[in-house]
Amino acid sequence: MLHLYLKSVNIASLEEKIGKKAYQKCGRYRMVASIFEMIVIINYILYFFYSITTLGIPETFPWEWGFSILIAILIAIPSGSIMIKGLLDAGKAAMVPQKDQELYKGIYTKVRHPQAAGELPLWWSMSLILNSPFLALYSFVFIPIFYIMVRAEEKDLLIRFGESYKEYMKKTGVFFPKWKQ
Repeated sequence: MLHLYLKSVNIASLEEKIGKKAYQKCGRYRMVASIFEMIVIINYILYFFYSITTLGIPETFPWEWGFSILIAILIAIPSGSIMIKGLLDAGKAAMVPQKDQELYKGIYTKVRHPQAAGELPLWWSMSLILNSPFLALYSFVFIPIFYIMVRAEEKDLLIRFGESYKEYMKKTGVFFPKWKQ
C-alpha cells in the first residue's frame, strides 16, 4: 500500500519522463494502493474472528464492548467527517491526480492533508469496534506510514506548484489548522 501510494504522488518526476500520461498512471497507482488498504481493513476484521493470543496481549479490552463502541463513535464521527470533507473538496484529484487541480479550497484552506488527518484516527476507531487491544496497538504503525505518505506528496506538490505551495505551507497546518500569528 505504502509503496504504491508513494508512486502515486511522484507525479512531477514521472511527468518529466512520460508527459501528461503521468497523471493517469499515478491515478492507477492510487487505485491499487486503495485496494491494498481495503485488504488491510479486511485483515483487521479477520483478526476479530481469528485473533492471536500468544503475544500476551488480552483478546479484548477490560471494559464492556458497548463502551468501546461509544469511544469508537466519538472518534469516528469527527475524523470521518474531516476525511469525507477532504475527499469532497479534493474532487476527482482525491483518487486521480489532476494537472489543473485546485489546491486551496474548502477544508484545504485550513489543513493541507485533511484526508490523512481524518483517516488516521479511524484505525483506532476500528480497533475499538472490534474490541481488540492488539489492533489498537497495531494501529500505531500507521502514524509513520501516513507521515511518509504526506511528506512524499508535499515534495511532489512543491515541485509542481513551487512558490505558491511554499506560501500555502506557511499559512496552513499539515494535519491541524495553524493558530493565527
